[in-house]
Amino acid sequence: MKFTPIIAAIYLLASPAFGHHSDAALRMDEVVTFQGVVSEYRFRNPHAYFTVEAAGEDGAPVEWSVQMASSITMTRLGWGRETLAVGDQVTVGVNPARDGRTYGLIYSIEKVGGPTIIARPDEMRRSTTEQVRASTVEGRWMVDRSRLPEDYPGGLDQLTIRDLTLTEKGRTAEAAYSQASEDNPELSCISKPTPSLIIYTDLYPMEILLNGSNEGEDIITIRSQYFDTVRAIYMDGREHPPASEQFHEGHSVGRWEDDVLVIDTTNFDYHRSPYQNGVPSGAQKHVIERYRLIDDGSHMNVEFFLEDPEYIDGSMTYDRDLRYTPQSDMSPFNCDLEATSRFVPE
Repeated sequence: MKFTPIIAAIYLLASPAFGHHSDAALRMDEVVTFQGVVSEYRFRNPHAYFTVEAAGEDGAPVEWSVQMASSITMTRLGWGRETLAVGDQVTVGVNPARDGRTYGLIYSIEKVGGPTIIARPDEMRRSTTEQVRASTVEGRWMVDRSRLPEDYPGGLDQLTIRDLTLTEKGRTAEAAYSQASEDNPELSCISKPTPSLIIYTDLYPMEILLNGSNEGEDIITIRSQYFDTVRAIYMDGREHPPASEQFHEGHSVGRWEDDVLVIDTTNFDYHRSPYQNGVPSGAQKHVIERYRLIDDGSHMNVEFFLEDPEYIDGSMTYDRDLRYTPQSDMSPFNCDLEATSRFVPE
């Protein structure tokens, strides 16, 4: 069968981002559709990829590289290592790269002679299983998509672009940032620090362990499947260490206010892009989080307050409701260095 390109510009409402890269390098309001044959399929984290051999407008062969969500997220959509195979004939729609490369973010995919395959995490539906309830904030939690406000802008970068007011230093750093450079920490599989794991409950579960003691210390552990993040929250009344002692996830001390877990985090290492948009964080960053059960334990409300006077003018406060999901898979993320940098132009 001969495959020819179908180039279609379809203008759409922006959908929530699902990658760890910003959408700035992609035309999210346009879809390019083409037909071809799968020549490669890699099922990895933080992004799964496949390539398609197609025909260009002049009939000459071209290779499209198509980015998807992480293999973990794609598994939740019903994908697996056998979903695609080299030689499959497919029709694919992508949000294309702005620089003209034959590279794009998956929008739709259909095998020739088969049904359209769900490929976007924003197509995930709420589980129809009976809702279970937690007696404490301990357990695994993911966002309740039905409770996100209608004006929720999407991923971490869109949210912080909307809600952060930057200092001159912050604006300068944001303007100078390029994801396709060594400035981007995630090209080295370096994760984003607090409060990013709260936002990434869109796609990955967060787990709270109240009995996370270590060598006699009173510690609560918070884990995110996203980039295998682990945080230690010291509950023994200690103070933060001197400002000269800095940590990737900051230093967190916690306390209970009745049944509300309150966490205060300072002493962050410098991070070039903790909000996915090139606005850095540094030694003055301060985050306060509040975790409380609601709806008889079926949900938990999480709120954070963020300030960093070096880069942020004023502060940002945000909250969302998470759904108790003890069945959520917490298998390792295992960031793959080749997969995390594949979007970078050669």
